[in-house]
Amino acid sequence: MSDVEAAFAEADGALVPYITAGDPDAEATKEQVRALVAGGADVVELGLPFSEPIADGSTIQEAIQRSLANGMTPGKFLDLVADLDVDAPLVCMTYYNLVYQYGDEETRANAESPVEPFVAAAAEAGISGLIIPDLPVEESAELRAACDEYGVDLVFVVAPTTEGSRLQNMLEQATGFVYVQARLGTTGARADVSDQTHESLQRIAEFDAGNSVPKAVGFGVSEREHAEEITAAGADGVVAGSVFVDIIAEHGDDAPEYLRQKARELKEGAHAGTSQSHPEPERT
Repeated sequence: MSDVEAAFAEADGALVPYITAGDPDAEATKEQVRALVAGGADVVELGLPFSEPIADGSTIQEAIQRSLANGMTPGKFLDLVADLDVDAPLVCMTYYNLVYQYGDEETRANAESPVEPFVAAAAEAGISGLIIPDLPVEESAELRAACDEYGVDLVFVVAPTTEGSRLQNMLEQATGFVYVQARLGTTGARADVSDQTHESLQRIAEFDAGNSVPKAVGFGVSEREHAEEITAAGADGVVAGSVFVDIIAEHGDDAPEYLRQKARELKEGAHAGTSQSHPEPERT
């Protein structure tokens, strides 16, 4: 069992918050991560900024632009991760171009595959998993092999439209957790939980032939009630991003305390929903 899977197993309703590394700078990001873990985060998803973030909505796109403008690079990202000492696995969310292009000429020439240098460096820095939303599962063999070699989980994003053999392939290939996209479109806080969430969880359960990898729902999670409803529907946890990125943009230096409070709120909701979906047996 990987560190990410173990965190889900121990969580009783896992919370996976997302923030963009380097927004507004590396030192601030470290304080933000510590605050999220103090608030109950079980796994932290750190965004490595890319200039064309096709899966992200305006809130996270703006955070990515702030981070890039302040000089964040893959190398600085990994340095930041290496400096973090928190009691929660760290998962990197980024795009395939950065993974594929990482490393100097000599390192790349000596690598088993173009993606090996990044995976090796990420594992050494302390990254436990990767989320690459623009990498189709059908084209993931090289990255899957490198992740297996260095003990890094590879998380796939299951869209509401994913079904059939493609869904089965994702469930078989995923490690760490399966990221269930709550609705079509891009990331962003929403006022309610989409009906597509319940449909996706049911569809995954029907295809999930004995795969024990946890399922976490993201895209739109921002309130305690969202987290509770999602885990009550059978998810093992929730992913929340835009709500935390908004807090960072709004509160600046005071953001860590607000992040801790929001993390605690969502964690309580995830735990409450899990208690509903897995009630304790009555004692006789």
